Amino acid sequence: MRDAAEYLGLSPHTLYVWRHRRQGPPSFRMGPRGRVMYRREALDAWVREQEQADSRSNEALNPLLAPRQERTARLTGA
Repeated sequence: MRDAAEYLGLSPHTLYVWRHRRQGPPSFRMGPRGRVMYRREALDAWVREQEQADSRSNEALNPLLAPRQERTARLTGA
């Protein structure tokens, strides 16, 4: 877990909390002691998903780039 946290630029505690809340990247237990493991490919995919969910990284989600009528409807609830 420590290596995965370092790879993501997070503290191990943050990754631990996210894992228990089922919010972070996919993980699994391995071995007789149940060591928590993360695949690098899964970490990279999870980061890409986070980027796509963020309107600052995904222009399709940016409300300021929506056509004016659609933007007005969102603001007024119409």
